[in-house]
Amino acid sequence: MIRKSLSTLALATFLLVFYGTNVYAQAMESAEPFKVGTFAINDVPTVGLVMRNDQLIVDLAAANRVMELLPRYSHVAMPEDMLGLIEQYEYGLKYRIYEVVNWLVEEDRLAESRSYVHPVGSVDIMAPIQYPSKIMNAAVNFYTHACEGCNDDELARRVRERQENRGVPYLFLKPTRGAVIGDGDDVIMPYGRDRIEWEVEMAIVFGRTGKYISADRAYDHVFGYMVAMDISDRGGRPPGGYGVTSDWFVGKGHDTFAPQGPWIVPKEFYGDPMERLHQTLVIDGVTVQEAQAGDMIHNIPELIEYASSLITVFPGDVMQSGTSGGTGAGRVERASGSGYLVDGEKISASIEGIGTLTHTVRIETSVPDDLSGSQLPPVSTYRN
Repeated sequence: MIRKSLSTLALATFLLVFYGTNVYAQAMESAEPFKVGTFAINDVPTVGLVMRNDQLIVDLAAANRVMELLPRYSHVAMPEDMLGLIEQYEYGLKYRIYEVVNWLVEEDRLAESRSYVHPVGSVDIMAPIQYPSKIMNAAVNFYTHACEGCNDDELARRVRERQENRGVPYLFLKPTRGAVIGDGDDVIMPYGRDRIEWEVEMAIVFGRTGKYISADRAYDHVFGYMVAMDISDRGGRPPGGYGVTSDWFVGKGHDTFAPQGPWIVPKEFYGDPMERLHQTLVIDGVTVQEAQAGDMIHNIPELIEYASSLITVFPGDVMQSGTSGGTGAGRVERASGSGYLVDGEKISASIEGIGTLTHTVRIETSVPDDLSGSQLPPVSTYRN
């Protein structure tokens, strides 16, 4: 028995030395960073890798099939959609994707056009997740947003007061299917709703299920990050009936009001967002919002701890960390002269190290003529 074991060990050592460069193990690191997204390639929604400074899109399943033609690679099924990728990523799929990336790089398969490599401009960029089961949004989570229009002294005073009594975060839920749109899709201003605002936010994508996740363990449950916007209707409810004029369903729930994307950066390629975050929003060339993580009232791990104390988070769920000053009373004047969005304006929301979402604003010009009057009315019918 001992003699046989020694013989086996000797043979294994010989094979490792003789065939050293041909012995393949599961890849534990990626040769290059990548992002992941959902793209319409030949009109088919496709999970893809974003590579080479966001210039190339690799059809993940197609590249994996080509790689599997080589006998040294085992056969591993690729997920059909982004939710499947996120669910499986920390359960081994991550290392298979690393293997695909390493093969692409080592074999120089990104240098020329191939059936599974596409220039980013040749594909349609869809919202990465079709669709999250929930979107949790942090309201008023940046000091500058909590004091829109304040001068420097007022802001400093309000920041000190809030730091002394931060309380707990304020979260609200936003619809997903219908509200979520991808890069390039139009943001639709609902009929007669002319008080529509913008908010750029970082979106945290969960990768593991969790309940009562402590802030210390928060990043263990994160898959990655993407750019998001929380488009908001400030028109409120009409008078009469239930007396509260503020209405979060009206304010946040319209179709197209949750742009997300343009893709997701896995957390290992981004770093700590509380050290790196730099987000901006530009409307027709005018920068109206700019902020870094230091302006946050509750940091991302704290938001995760609070959210998960209320509700279980699942892979593919999204939490948006709030926006900074530059909306409401703090608006920067634009060429349109309007304090709100107007038809035809182009909005670009960016987060450094992730990407940019760009959308054109369009107004809904009519509604069906057979409505009973129970619909949400135009703002002009109840406001001067």
